[in-house]
Amino acid sequence: MNKTKEIWIAGFALFSLFFGAGNLILPPTLGLKSGEDWWIVVLGFIITAIAIPILAIFAHAKLQGTLYDFGKKVSPIFSTTFCFLIYIIAVAIPSPRTAAVTHEMAVQPFFDSPPIITSIIYFVLVFVFAVNRSRIIGLIGKFLTPIIVVILLIIIGIAFFTSPGNVQPSTFKNPFIDGILEGYQTFDAIAGVVVGAVIIISLDYSSHTTFTARRALIRKAGFIAGFGLLLIYGGLILSGSLFSSTFVENASRIEVLSGLSTQTLGNLGTTFLSVLVALACFTTAVGIVTGTADYIKGIFNNSKQAYLITAAICAVIGIIVGSYNVGFIIDVAVPALMFVYPITIVLILLNVVPEKFTSKLIFRGVILVTFIFSIPDFLVFIPGFNSMATTLKGFIPLGEFSLGWVIPSFLVFVLLNLFPKQANT
Repeated sequence: MNKTKEIWIAGFALFSLFFGAGNLILPPTLGLKSGEDWWIVVLGFIITAIAIPILAIFAHAKLQGTLYDFGKKVSPIFSTTFCFLIYIIAVAIPSPRTAAVTHEMAVQPFFDSPPIITSIIYFVLVFVFAVNRSRIIGLIGKFLTPIIVVILLIIIGIAFFTSPGNVQPSTFKNPFIDGILEGYQTFDAIAGVVVGAVIIISLDYSSHTTFTARRALIRKAGFIAGFGLLLIYGGLILSGSLFSSTFVENASRIEVLSGLSTQTLGNLGTTFLSVLVALACFTTAVGIVTGTADYIKGIFNNSKQAYLITAAICAVIGIIVGSYNVGFIIDVAVPALMFVYPITIVLILLNVVPEKFTSKLIFRGVILVTFIFSIPDFLVFIPGFNSMATTLKGFIPLGEFSLGWVIPSFLVFVLLNLFPKQANT
C-alpha cells in the first residue's frame, strides 16, 4: 500500500476511534449554552478533547509499548493498578455508553424494543470486530469514518447558512473552564492511552514494520486526526450556538443533537443522525474492547485464548451496563472521571516531555501531588464527605473549578527539575 495513503487511512481510523458517543452529543449542547462565547468554549474543549488525547498517541509512538509503560517510572505496582483502573472504567462506562446512546437515538425512534435487545446485538457485533482486529485499520479508515465526516459536515454546513441568527447569551460563568471540564466527559484521554496501543499493534500488519516507521506514521496520523476533530467539534459547537434560540434552556444533550439534525436536514435528519450515531459509537466500542483484550493478552504471554475471553467479558459487561439509560451512565461516570482523569492527563504529559526532564523521582513526585490534590474533587460526590471536600476545594487555587491539581503538580515538576542531581537518579 502507498505510504501516504496508509497515513491518511490511519488518521481517519484514529479520528473515528476517538469520535464516539460523548464526542457526538457534547459539542452541540456546549454551543447552546455558550451562545456568543462559543469560540472561548472551543479553546477550552480543545485542550481535553483534542490536545491531550493526541499527545497520548504521540506518547505511545515514543514508548512503543502498552498502557503499562505510561506509569512504569512511578512503580510496577502503581502502573499495574493504574492499568487495571483504566481498563475497568473504559469497559464499564464509555464502552456501554455507546450502546445506550445508539439505542436512544438510532433505535428507539423507529422500534419499540427494549434497550437490552439493542445492547445484546450491539456487543455481539463489537465482539466479532474485536476478534478480527487485524483488519481494524482498513475497515474503519476506509469505510466508516468518511461516512461519519460527510454527514457531520452536511449538518454543520447547512446550520451555518440557514441559522435563525438570534444567538442567545452565554449561561456559563467561565466558558473556558467549562469547555475544559466538558472535555472530560469525552473520555478521550483514557481513549488515547487505550486506543494508542491498538493502533501501534494494528500497524504490525501493514508495510510499516520498524519502530521508527510506525512512530513517524502515528505522529502524522495524529495531526490528521487532531485537525479533523477540531473541524468537527468547532463546527458542532458553532452550530449549537447559531441555533441556540430554537431550544429550551434545559434541553438534554440528545434533544439538542436530534433537534439540530432535524432543523438542518429536515425529514431525513433523523435517519442521517441514526446512521451517524451507530457508526461513531460502534467504532469507539471496538477500540476499547480491542485495547483491553490486547493488554490482558500481553499479561498472559500473548495468549489468543486470553484475548478471546477478555473480549467476551467486555462484551458481557457492555450488554449489562449498556441496557441502562444514557443519563444514568453519565451520572455514574463523573466521580470516576474526577478520580482517574487528572492522573491520566499528567502521565500523558510526562511521557511526552523529553526524558531528561522526567526522572523516576519527578514521575513519582508529580503523580503523588496530582493524586492528593484530586481527592477533594472525588470526595465531593461521596455522601458524608461532600461538605468537607467543598471546604477544602475553597483553599486550593483553581479548586472551585475542579482543577486544583494543576498548579501544585506543575510547581512540583518545576521544583524537582531545579535540582537535576537529585531528580535525575
